[in-house]
Amino acid sequence: MTWARLLLPIAIVVTSAACVETIAESRVRGSLVDAGLSAANADCMAKRMVDRLTIAQLRKLQKLRGEKRSLGDYVSAVRRVGDAEALAVTASSAALCGTGLAR
Repeated sequence: MTWARLLLPIAIVVTSAACVETIAESRVRGSLVDAGLSAANADCMAKRMVDRLTIAQLRKLQKLRGEKRSLGDYVSAVRRVGDAEALAVTASSAALCGTGLAR
């Protein structure tokens, strides 16, 4: 078997994974905006959250829709979901994105 034949399936898997992550990030960004966060904060936080949370955790957070709210208000809403890891990731993402340390 040539290297090209061996590497092709690996390349397909890597490309597919990147597409899935892009779709997930887009959906998370949209959910954060629907939850009342600014587009800039949603964009920043979505990148971090997709890398650190499971699909099941992201689905729980997707249900947090609401009017315009601050990052602190959103973190408080996530606290009520009852998922410690989701809270930790959300709080750290909000802190880093809100201060401009992450983009």
